[in-house]
Amino acid sequence: MNKQSLIKGSVILGVAGILTKFLGLFFRWPLIMLIGDEGIGYYQMSYPMYMFFIAMASGVPVAISKIISEKNAIHDISGSFEVIKESAILMTIIGTGTTLVLFFFAKPIITFLKWDQKAYYSLIGISFAPMIISFVTIFRGFFQGLQNMTPSAISQVLEQIGRVVFGVGLAIFFLPRGIEYSAGGAAFGATAGAVIGGTYLYSRYRKIKKNYKIRNIKSNPEILTNILRIAIPISLGTTVGSVMNLIDSILVPQKLLEAGFTSTQATVLYAQLTGKASVIINIPLTISMAICTSLIPIIAENYILKRQADVRSKVDISMKMASVIAIPCTFGLFFLAEQVMKLIFPKMFDGIEILRYLSLSIPFIIITQTTTAILQGTGNYIKPVLNLLAGCIIKIVLTCILVSTERFNIYGAVIASCSAYIIVSILNIITMKFTLKVKLNFYEILIKPTYAAAIMMLLVLISYNIIYKNTISNGIACLISIFLGMIIYIILIIVLKVFDVSEIKNRFKRR
Repeated sequence: MNKQSLIKGSVILGVAGILTKFLGLFFRWPLIMLIGDEGIGYYQMSYPMYMFFIAMASGVPVAISKIISEKNAIHDISGSFEVIKESAILMTIIGTGTTLVLFFFAKPIITFLKWDQKAYYSLIGISFAPMIISFVTIFRGFFQGLQNMTPSAISQVLEQIGRVVFGVGLAIFFLPRGIEYSAGGAAFGATAGAVIGGTYLYSRYRKIKKNYKIRNIKSNPEILTNILRIAIPISLGTTVGSVMNLIDSILVPQKLLEAGFTSTQATVLYAQLTGKASVIINIPLTISMAICTSLIPIIAENYILKRQADVRSKVDISMKMASVIAIPCTFGLFFLAEQVMKLIFPKMFDGIEILRYLSLSIPFIIITQTTTAILQGTGNYIKPVLNLLAGCIIKIVLTCILVSTERFNIYGAVIASCSAYIIVSILNIITMKFTLKVKLNFYEILIKPTYAAAIMMLLVLISYNIIYKNTISNGIACLISIFLGMIIYIILIIVLKVFDVSEIKNRFKRR
């Protein structure tokens, strides 16, 4: 199987990620229209529990991709399939166990976390997903380890299509019984989507296995030990990161009540933060995660083969790519928050200011993701975990202090998130500098893209106003001005020589 370069693999996953997010909007649009901000609030309360499982299991596919990449580097093909066999045992235990806990202990969990009791149906609906997702992650790790991102990309799109079709369909079916039942039906869409995506990946895996003429796969407890050695610290790091979202689901509704809001008002504000603003913020983060997913197996291979120059080159290109994505997205969502919110959530666009200020967290989240991937790819698993833990503590403290005050209320959660990721990104950069002995050129990585983004944003605002005056349509003006902004930004990136055209061509060809 042909390997893909860092840029090519990132582009494939990035395009799939963006397509997946836009498909997700087709899930959000009818859902918001059907059950409103209150119903979305019930749905969003259960969702962080699901994401907590994803985070808890996330170390396994990363470990799989890293180990398989290393085994391929030394041409140990049978060893790659042994990795899949051992990881399947581990993920069966984790996935099935999580499903059983969420299903049978849904009510005690809701009572302990002081959620609205109507969130019960959403938690039940999403409880089946971990059992299926656990197997999906194994096969994604397998193909990522082979440095072929195409199967993972296709499976993500298929998974999201299934989630939209079944989630929205069940939401409509259960709506006559109440918005809480409708939210539960929507939550079950995650399971349906996982089944479709997983079926596709398994068929591709079977084909690869047949091509390599692998029949009997030996058990190898040593590989399972190796998977756990790598997966546990990575999962801890990702779990700590997802705890930041879980903190919002636990603390924000409670602290809003302390600030004087009613239960319904608290649920609505929480929905505007997590069900609207965060959903839009996650679109650029999808591209960043594509870079990180492609980065880990490539850096791992170069690191184990002691290609230090290639490791430094990958660090440089990945940091540039992260910055080039993060900075224009921050400018765009900050200055066009109202236009974007009205475009994506017409007639239900409350939460504009939440989106505006939450957009300031984008660069720091993306830097955190990228530097964590670099450290993990070079075998430094514990240090980014400790950095994330520090950020998590800061978020908890600030959330408790700020959200409970009437002056800050929901914006206290935004301030807490931004502050936490600023600290983590700084700590990760310092750790990377001293651990890998790399010297980052901040002028090339940050300043040049900022120049390009500032010029682009000015021209976008001018073009938006001109187009809006002539069309009186926010949607048309917004879409055309954003498209023009993308073209202008790409030209400016080339003119300012953040990336050379020849460099991009070479990166597509080389690993």
